Amino acid sequence: MQRKKREALEAIQLKHWVQAVQSGKIPTEKDSVTNEIVPLPLPLARSDGEGLTFTLSKSGTATWVLRYRYGGRSKELTIGNYPDISLSDARKYAREKRAGIDIGSNPALDKRKSKASALKDWSVAELIEDYREKILPGLSTSTQRSYSRNLIRIESKIGPFPVSKVESVDIVVMLEGVDATWTESLMLLCTVKMLFRHAAGKKLISVNPCFGIELSATMGPRPPVRRRLMLNEAELKCLFSANMRPENLLAVKILLGTAVRSAELFGAKWDQIDTDKGVWTVPTTKTGTGMQIPLSIAVLDWFKDLKLLSGGSSFVLPARAESRKERFGGDACINPNTIGSAIEFWFVEYSPEVRRFTPHDLRSTAKSHLRRLGVPRDITEMCLNHKLSGVEGIYDIHTYFEERKAALAKWGDYLKQIESALV
Repeated sequence: MQRKKREALEAIQLKHWVQAVQSGKIPTEKDSVTNEIVPLPLPLARSDGEGLTFTLSKSGTATWVLRYRYGGRSKELTIGNYPDISLSDARKYAREKRAGIDIGSNPALDKRKSKASALKDWSVAELIEDYREKILPGLSTSTQRSYSRNLIRIESKIGPFPVSKVESVDIVVMLEGVDATWTESLMLLCTVKMLFRHAAGKKLISVNPCFGIELSATMGPRPPVRRRLMLNEAELKCLFSANMRPENLLAVKILLGTAVRSAELFGAKWDQIDTDKGVWTVPTTKTGTGMQIPLSIAVLDWFKDLKLLSGGSSFVLPARAESRKERFGGDACINPNTIGSAIEFWFVEYSPEVRRFTPHDLRSTAKSHLRRLGVPRDITEMCLNHKLSGVEGIYDIHTYFEERKAALAKWGDYLKQIESALV
């Protein structure tokens, strides 16, 4: 009868090794011949016999590995971590797997297939979590906001569905069941397309269920796109004398004078405004990287007036509602809807002789007047932080700071004349 091979490891020995490494010491053992205590090198790998191996990293992570041969080649199966899996449990698990190997099984391959099978059983909610972790952070700030909003909608509608079972009809039902505008529904469709494109990239599905879906078929033709308007000189004069809170009117003037996007002003901090050099540094923009905005004399004056009204806040336009301040830890920027609401309130209460406009129309107003003042098209586009198109946009990395400075100075002088005429 063949004598059973003696198992090499002892539970108390493993415990001491792990504790030594985790406390910053060197693991040791007694030499069986000399009885001397000898240090052990890290990383450590010790066999318990018949392929079961205990490994210990320099950081103190201990793992069980089963080493075996399959098809004439060496293979490894990671069993799990110690002490989550004890020595006796690791031996039991290894015996079971060795029995399978003896009849032709490959446990490492079986484990990979099991993981792949579990992956195919992902729910849409799990896919969304993976998308948020791996894809969403690499998108632009504005796209992140839009996609995040729609990922919540998707999760609420089809989150429990298995990814592999979602069909085109499920997407259509979701689109028809969301109470949103045509444009917002289009963004929802774009978001769910990108989400299932991610699923296809992970090989959870072979065909994107959004393929072939047209929003016009579910919601009808797209409504006419509202055209941006340019406020004329008479309308600008009326606007500059608007009955608004001083902070709101100054914000409107700065949006006009700089042609920035509203979000860039709402999130601006005073440490980004260099009044001595006449430069506003915007750290991030919708188009990606930040930029420096030259400030005209008129805009500098408006910023200085705002500083007196900011109440010591780090934000150029600080929050006014105490609830918002508390929610953001005491100091926060203005609600993004505040200026738009102030403009709408002015229209409702005072019925000015001005065409109804939104904060974004202030950019189109600046663009049109810059062209009217003789500023070249490409400089105008750079003032609005628009990317140049085609090959020119790929290779031209010039910031046009001096050209933008001259253009915005000319525009600022024009706005200052309008303001001065009202005094």
